[in-house]
Amino acid sequence: MKIDLYEKAYLAVSGVLLVFCLAALLYAATVRGIHLPTHVAEVDPHRLAQTPPFDRPGVRQTGPNQYEAVIVGRAWVFDPAVIEVPAGAEVTFTATSADVIHGFNIATTRVNMMLIPGQVTRMVYRFRSPGEYLLICHEFCGIGHHTMAGKVVVR
Repeated sequence: MKIDLYEKAYLAVSGVLLVFCLAALLYAATVRGIHLPTHVAEVDPHRLAQTPPFDRPGVRQTGPNQYEAVIVGRAWVFDPAVIEVPAGAEVTFTATSADVIHGFNIATTRVNMMLIPGQVTRMVYRFRSPGEYLLICHEFCGIGHHTMAGKVVVR
């Protein structure tokens, strides 16, 4: 029957699409090294001022051409608001939120994290080109959400 033929064709196309999506996912993870930001630890969001490394947010050099940027998101600012790193450096972003869920997105890069109170999120990125990159909160976090921005300055 004609209906059976359409069903078989639909199932075949669906199967090919699933295999293609799985192959793309495996390629991105293994060849390109693209991974989701990881939840690495838990902290008390009410005691961030006493909890290393969040007691001193900012950028520090951790090795040759390696930096760690410790960021705290809170209504409606990033601390620090400006992150400065040299071009070509590997930057490990370690971040959390002090109050509500915030987003952490650096425009034109693949840096995109959720800042969840009590969870520490970490992601590594290498800025190859000098310039200024806009840092925005992409999760609605309250009435001042539209003002929550910063920048990454790559020299």
